Amino acid sequence: MKQVFWMIIIGLGMVVSAQAQSRPQAPQRVPAYRGVIERVQPTGDTLHIYLRGDERKHYTITIDGWQVRENKKGVLCYARKFFGFVKSSRYVAHDEHLRTDEEKNYLRRKGIKKDL
Repeated sequence: MKQVFWMIIIGLGMVVSAQAQSRPQAPQRVPAYRGVIERVQPTGDTLHIYLRGDERKHYTITIDGWQVRENKKGVLCYARKFFGFVKSSRYVAHDEHLRTDEEKNYLRRKGIKKDL
């Protein structure tokens, strides 16, 4: 009786193992689009950005390397660190040649610069 019990347990184990091995593999990570993306802000301004990362961990940067985040209103703003988290600031992101002195000063003090 014990032999029959153990044969059934071993048989079930082999079936479960075979099914686990025959499952399709999860898709591998796919890199983000590498080209420049032209994003039109709700204000009508155009911002040129890059996407970096993959489907699990990703971020957006301007073409000169400043990290940007979308706020609740759908506007891309410069990113800032807040208690270890990356949040959007109150400064709307612009291309380098359109930045005000106030934006440049903010970026020097609190902006997040990423490698291209």
